[in-house]
Amino acid sequence: TEVNYLGQLSHSNLVKLIGYCCEDEHRLLVYEYMASGSLEKHLFRRVGCSLTWSKRMKIALDAAKGLAFLHGAERPIIYRDFKTSNILLDADFNAKLADFGLAKDGPTGDQTHVSTRVMGTYGYAAPEYVMTGHLTARSDVYGYGVVLLEMLLGRRAMDKCRPSREHNLVEWARPLLNHNKKVLRILDPKMDGQYSAKTARKVANLAYQCLSQNPKGRPLMNEVVELLETLETNDYSQEEACTSVKKRNSGRTGSHREGSADRSRSTNVRSRSEPPKESELYDPTSFETEEKSESDRG
Repeated sequence: TEVNYLGQLSHSNLVKLIGYCCEDEHRLLVYEYMASGSLEKHLFRRVGCSLTWSKRMKIALDAAKGLAFLHGAERPIIYRDFKTSNILLDADFNAKLADFGLAKDGPTGDQTHVSTRVMGTYGYAAPEYVMTGHLTARSDVYGYGVVLLEMLLGRRAMDKCRPSREHNLVEWARPLLNHNKKVLRILDPKMDGQYSAKTARKVANLAYQCLSQNPKGRPLMNEVVELLETLETNDYSQEEACTSVKKRNSGRTGSHREGSADRSRSTNVRSRSEPPKESELYDPTSFETEEKSESDRG
């Protein structure tokens, strides 16, 4: 399956299949090297090293582009196993989808879905697919929503080590995603101070929509890409604005310090016997104070 798909598809957010071996019982696939490993490793396995908000959003956008490409192919392809361990990162943290072992051709023409045996990973599979075996592109959107939720909260989709009501991340967290205050309390504390509340709420709302129980209530992946690109552009503009303001303020502070230093030097250079200049005797603040004192006495 992987050879069939990756041998024909080429996209910057899909891993490149370099070659394969198929001799007798020997099976081997050779992919491009992804130096930073999987998203799962960085979210859940690495100690003392966490992904920043901006990196997580970049990964979310890259992965969305990969899915949108598959869904928009001449014959749509359903990935069917979208999860953090199947998202690989290169040295620059560009994300690419890997492992097409469960990929399947999607519905075409008048078909609304394809029927197939239920496969995938528990916690990521769309509820309608689990119950009926009916598979559509929006089944992938649900899986994307689960991964986006994991990136926002820094928690696994299924975690039996947590209190019983929090075992299933979607069941516990989805109702909180539309609460302006509550959603900010459950975000991964490792990202504190790295995002604006407004942007975080928009991403949380996107995850909420992707996780809709009704497939028709979920956005298409190209719509997800558009929204994330808009948020990325807005965040970049805000960062640029903040940077320019800081530069202006630091420039003013520097000029003020230089001016003060120059005045100080000119005062020190003057001979002690030289009478002070009239301009150096003038202090606006003391002048105003004296004026007020005289008016008070009057």
